[in-house]
Amino acid sequence: MAWALKLPLADEVIESGLVQDFDASLSGIGQELGAGAYSMSDVLALPIFKQEESSLPPDNENEILPFQYVLCAATSPAVKLHDETLTYLNQGQSYEIRMLDNRKLGELPEINGKLVKSIFRVVFHDRRLQYTEHQQLEGWRWNRPGDRILDIDIPMSVGIIDPRANPTQLNTVEFLWDPAKRTSVFIQVHCISTEFTMRKHGGEKGVPFRVQIDTFKENENGEYTEHLHSASCQIKVFKPKGADRKQKTDREKMEKRTPHEKEKYQPSYETTILTECSPWPEITYVSNSPSPGFNSSHSSFSLGEGNGSPSHQPEPPPPATDNLLPTTTPQEAQQWLHRNRFSTFTRLFTNFSGADLLKLTRDDVIQICGPADGIRLFNALKGRMVRPRLTIYVCQESLQLREQQQPQQQKNEDGDSNGTFFVYHAVYLEELTAVELTEKIAQLFSISPRQISQIYKQGPTGIHVLISDEMIQNFQEEACFILDTMKAETNDSYHVILK
Repeated sequence: MAWALKLPLADEVIESGLVQDFDASLSGIGQELGAGAYSMSDVLALPIFKQEESSLPPDNENEILPFQYVLCAATSPAVKLHDETLTYLNQGQSYEIRMLDNRKLGELPEINGKLVKSIFRVVFHDRRLQYTEHQQLEGWRWNRPGDRILDIDIPMSVGIIDPRANPTQLNTVEFLWDPAKRTSVFIQVHCISTEFTMRKHGGEKGVPFRVQIDTFKENENGEYTEHLHSASCQIKVFKPKGADRKQKTDREKMEKRTPHEKEKYQPSYETTILTECSPWPEITYVSNSPSPGFNSSHSSFSLGEGNGSPSHQPEPPPPATDNLLPTTTPQEAQQWLHRNRFSTFTRLFTNFSGADLLKLTRDDVIQICGPADGIRLFNALKGRMVRPRLTIYVCQESLQLREQQQPQQQKNEDGDSNGTFFVYHAVYLEELTAVELTEKIAQLFSISPRQISQIYKQGPTGIHVLISDEMIQNFQEEACFILDTMKAETNDSYHVILK
């Protein structure tokens, strides 16, 4: 027992001796260089540090990454050497990220001529906030209903295909792109760094974020699950014009420092190059589950549900008669919101029944959900259908002639004929094209559109005028036509005449 107690004491003696020897070796270095000539650059130039650099694995020495992403925003000059760069962004401002193909000749030939998928995320830089990311984002969603943390400015972007944003993931967007073509995506970050700090006193220091890009290639099943490359950079987001003021302040501070102090800091670069990192651990985004189309209240462009990518099948639209009723329970109202693509607001309307939702005015809904989604939700609540661009009425000639050729004996005792009426069918046109009219008439006759060879309109003196898109665009609203059919020369084919 006594021997065991003396062991730590002996270790402490040995350890203190090693520390003294190490301090002595450091003091010797300082004496050789001279007190006035000592600087970090001199120390880094010592052979011992050069030897450490040369001992790095040869794979990383001249490795060229397959892709390179460049954020077109200047880095901060107030970042010390060997620290990660920091870039200041303005809230809601569009910033370009250039997607560059950096492959060597013959590298990754399997993606030549094919699309790849990139997923953009804005995540927390601090590990403490990473552990509570879900709670932090839910709190932000509650305070900013209808808003997103990350958006794509689609009109300004170049080369992106099928951009998508999951309404339940406010900080993530994704799109397809061709590495062989010029691709630039403009992103907007709508949260600011001080929104996630503890509100104790004024002038809180904002937390840093990370912009991370993960790129995947297509596998044999057409799913974008095979990881190719990941890169990220550190950012801070300020209120509009705040990033410019912060950049100016940092630059002025650096100008006041001595040349010796400036050597400890990185220069400010005009652009920010994202550095390679590990792929984001979440795998839900690279699955083959359908994701909704891009629909953002901050962007003047939106792509609807039908724009499916090769790996995503479009979701079936909600039933046309899926109207909310006053008798709908809160649970059924939640399901209705999901079916009609209002999943983002299900938490806001947790205890709302159908009657509660229907009582909301247009201004109420816009205030809760924002202008874009608010108008969409209000129209859905009121069951407002989009009016067709043109409505015409058609009647089959055979039915009308049969009614006209009724025997004269079918008369009432007072000499009047039986009250007969002709049944017309409404045809609603949206595209105002001959192809669309052909499809609608084929549905009316319960035949295939291929069985209708041509459609004519009976003109003056009984001539037959071929129907064109321009003629349909000049039809009068609610015009009435009698349909006559004529057997075409080919088998099982008809000519349709509008009289």
